[in-house]
Amino acid sequence: MKKPVLMLTRRWPEEVEINLLKHFEVVVNKDDIPLTQDALKEAFCSYDAVLTTVTDRIDDNVLSADKLRTKLIGNFGVGFNHIDIKAAKTLGVVVTNTPDVVTNATADLTLALLLAAARRLGAGERHLREGNWSGWRPTHMLGRDFSGRTLGIVGFGRIGQATARRAHHGFGMKIKIYSRSPVPSEILSLTNSEQLPCLDTLLSSVDFVSLHCPANNENTHMINLNRLRKMKPTAFLVNTARGSLVNEKDLVTALDSGLIAGAGLDVFEAEPRIYPGLMKRRDVVLLPHLGSATIETRNAMGLRVLENALAFFSGRQPPDRVV
Repeated sequence: MKKPVLMLTRRWPEEVEINLLKHFEVVVNKDDIPLTQDALKEAFCSYDAVLTTVTDRIDDNVLSADKLRTKLIGNFGVGFNHIDIKAAKTLGVVVTNTPDVVTNATADLTLALLLAAARRLGAGERHLREGNWSGWRPTHMLGRDFSGRTLGIVGFGRIGQATARRAHHGFGMKIKIYSRSPVPSEILSLTNSEQLPCLDTLLSSVDFVSLHCPANNENTHMINLNRLRKMKPTAFLVNTARGSLVNEKDLVTALDSGLIAGAGLDVFEAEPRIYPGLMKRRDVVLLPHLGSATIETRNAMGLRVLENALAFFSGRQPPDRVV
């Protein structure tokens, strides 16, 4: 029986590619740069499945090909806001993602960004590497204490909960959360968290804000100048979720005005382009979307896509079916 043909839109970890080849014919984008919309459209006419990443914009134009062959989009990642889910559903194209496996790596990075922003680690390293360090002195590059402070978490899914556990049990932080859905009391008790009724109340009452909610129309620019005005002037904002949650222009305005103390960003509105006003700031830590970037996690993500593809092409329900 002829093997289904899968298209990888980017290079995946070697272990994953080897395992995919055991079960499928695999075509790889060896240039490892984002495909154009025309190239994506051609891929959907040529292969049984297209295995996508966050860098691929799968809109209704890509999916509207006259001779659509693809029946499975296996997304390498949890978020799928770059895929037109409504169009896929209309055309009978199954979409899967990779939940669970990114939780710990992303929560770890969130804590790293929180600490880096509070203790000015990015500015400190640049200061040293640029040859400007003249030695220790009592008033040099003072940051803010982290342990025992209050952390506000916006969105309390798997990653938000994992971040709360690390912050509370590891650093003795008080945890306040905002979630549109009621959080069961047993989950709140694991981190001694308090659920607040509105986002503005949370923003005004915490020392750190960490974003962990999905990207959708309702959440676009949920952190804007009006919301940043609610925060303490000593507070820090961290985003490891999706860039569209933060209005980057407003964030720069808030930092210029001293409305907040600093920020840590792993995701951006127009990746890989960065808002120019952010690039020159020493009170913002910037990372190139490293949330899930560990060898173990990226392998697990790829193998999760493989598991979904094997289920789909054997006539079973993919375990991580989105639509």
